Amino acid sequence: MKPILVACEESQRVTTALRKNGIEAYSCDLKPTSGNHPEWHIRAHLEDIIGEGSEWAGIIAFPDCTYLTVSANKWYKDQPLRKSGVLVGEARRDAREYAIAFFMMIANRNCPNITIENPIGIMSTVYRKPDQIIQPWMFGHGETKATCLWLKGFPLLKPTNIVEGREQRLHYLPPSKNRAELRSKTFQGIADALGYQYSEYLKGENK
Repeated sequence: MKPILVACEESQRVTTALRKNGIEAYSCDLKPTSGNHPEWHIRAHLEDIIGEGSEWAGIIAFPDCTYLTVSANKWYKDQPLRKSGVLVGEARRDAREYAIAFFMMIANRNCPNITIENPIGIMSTVYRKPDQIIQPWMFGHGETKATCLWLKGFPLLKPTNIVEGREQRLHYLPPSKNRAELRSKTFQGIADALGYQYSEYLKGENK
């Protein structure tokens, strides 16, 4: 079986979950991995390693949602520059166009199995509606964070542990240098579900 590429993942949570279930997987990100297996991590621009897509049995991608989410829409209007450095006006609109192109670069790869994860945002309009919207509380975490999955080949993700609790903990994290990184990490329960369910699917597909 060809390997799996887990794109835009520095934590290696999904990569490790796939490996635990017998699937050769590699994470890819510009940042060094915070996981325990740097030998499974490709530190490079995704465009330089994704190829046509046919080199991979599957691509699971977590593209940056900063300019794709529906939040902070007010910053897209023309206005004075912000002291915080937050992009506004034309610069932010240009960043959104790049983010859309990056998302579509992944979606259009010639790979039989693709999953792209992102919050509710503009891709539902400029691309298509997601195939599935999942929540952390479906996978053992008592929190809310609506997460969209756009799928090609890969099956819908089945809930594994529906629990009580509907708290937006990540939304209320205090400002910090790594706030965005903490908010973007895949919940462990979701990573475990992806690792197991996708590995079973891939093994069945390759019998």
